[in-house]
Amino acid sequence: MGVETLQVDSFTIELSHPDKVLFPDAGITKRGLVDYYERIAGTMLPHVRRRAISMQRFPNGIASGGFYQKEAPDYFPPWVDRVLVPVAEKGTAQPQVVCNNAATLVYLATQDCVTPHVWLSRTDDLHHPDRLIFDFDPATDDFEPIRAASQAMREVLAGIGLESFVMTTGARGLHVGVPLD
Repeated sequence: MGVETLQVDSFTIELSHPDKVLFPDAGITKRGLVDYYERIAGTMLPHVRRRAISMQRFPNGIASGGFYQKEAPDYFPPWVDRVLVPVAEKGTAQPQVVCNNAATLVYLATQDCVTPHVWLSRTDDLHHPDRLIFDFDPATDDFEPIRAASQAMREVLAGIGLESFVMTTGARGLHVGVPLD
């Protein structure tokens, strides 16, 4: 297994256990996830840049269930951008990752972050979302009702003058997104 050293932009990233299988049915390894995120960084970054990330991590592969992690751990490198997010219940704030560059996206993959959940607001205005998301998840394995419902939602939104777009959720459903002023 070992450790590989990666160079992404001007940052050095260590990838431990590159051969660890994260997606057993497809045989996709941790190295495969890292390669994927590095390859799509140019397309993905405009959608995540300047937004806090809640990480869905799967250190034992996706069959293990994984966990959500909001706070950026102290061991994350200093070049990984963070934003302090208020935690109302505790009366404190916690640092959360902000994915502003390809190196951060790759680093998250080395931490078994399969799904970076992106905030609907930007870091400079955390309490004012600039996106609205309608989340459609199937109750069964039949995807057709989700497709039809998301298309119907787009038609309703268009009817009131709102532009929208459909994207996969990364799991089983669809999101209908609406940019907000």
